[in-house]
Amino acid sequence: MRIREEGHLDRDLLLRLYRDMVLGRAFDERVVQLYTRGLVPGSVFPGIGEEATLVGASRAVGHEDYMVPTHRGYAHVLAKGTDPRRLLAEVLGKATGCCGGRIGQYTPADPLCNNLGGAHVLGNAFTVAVGVALAQKRLKTGRVVLALFGDGATSLGAFHESMNLAALWRLPALWVCDNNLYAMSTRFDRVSPVENVADRSCAYDMPGVVVDGNDVVAVYEAVSEARQRALAREGPTLVECKTYRQRGHSASDVRQYRPQEEVNAWLERDPIARFEKELRGKGVLDDQLAAEIAVEAQRRVDEAEEFAVNSPDPPPEAGAALVFARSQGQ
Repeated sequence: MRIREEGHLDRDLLLRLYRDMVLGRAFDERVVQLYTRGLVPGSVFPGIGEEATLVGASRAVGHEDYMVPTHRGYAHVLAKGTDPRRLLAEVLGKATGCCGGRIGQYTPADPLCNNLGGAHVLGNAFTVAVGVALAQKRLKTGRVVLALFGDGATSLGAFHESMNLAALWRLPALWVCDNNLYAMSTRFDRVSPVENVADRSCAYDMPGVVVDGNDVVAVYEAVSEARQRALAREGPTLVECKTYRQRGHSASDVRQYRPQEEVNAWLERDPIARFEKELRGKGVLDDQLAAEIAVEAQRRVDEAEEFAVNSPDPPPEAGAALVFARSQGQ
């Protein structure tokens, strides 16, 4: 699906992608602020700078498709359809959150938009995605499973096992690697003998695609093509998106391991500023509309904060709810 050519310029879709990216960043920045105020239990892992990958991949699948999100950022969860109020309430551990406050900040699930949630154990998302994709194939639902993960997770055994099974069984799985060049503080090129994560796809006889992860349209088109391939029963695809996190691994990371020249170079390629410039050049966006979108994003985030901060904490007994299934006769 090509949406950039003049003859096929989809203005509504382009603006939707831009709105999602602006909202995603505003939401992540607010979560960091709330964390510094001591309102977020645990740590947070901002996705600031990676919005093009997160939004492009999420928007490329249908509402009925399943998603196993990455732990970094919330732009993909919002783009999939989760209400910002319920999402932020969950991040703060509130009873009104989309998981009742049980999951917290680590990318909660939302059954209303088929978001299966992130795994607290890095790499578990791979095996979850394989199982769900196998179910879609056997039940012939016509749905695909989008799994997003970072470059650091690709060093785990579960990654290779899942790639192998997905290819062997020709499962409708879309593997999208959010390669921001660092696994915590370790550069990808220090732990990988190959230049690209996608280079590993040949070992599983599946297509491997490398795209500019700071180009939301490129990500959207690559994942859309992978989805069409999966729906045609041609099996999974591994899409690697080269991007960069502008903040540290977590909100408390001071990032001393990264040279400032590298950071500055990637800031010049900021995905939102870059896409905004393109849309202005195409006549899709002007000063007034850009301002309206920014104001709307802040309004939604403000409403989400008010809702979340003022929501009740879950009662202690909620910790045991939904853990055990009732026996027959009870």
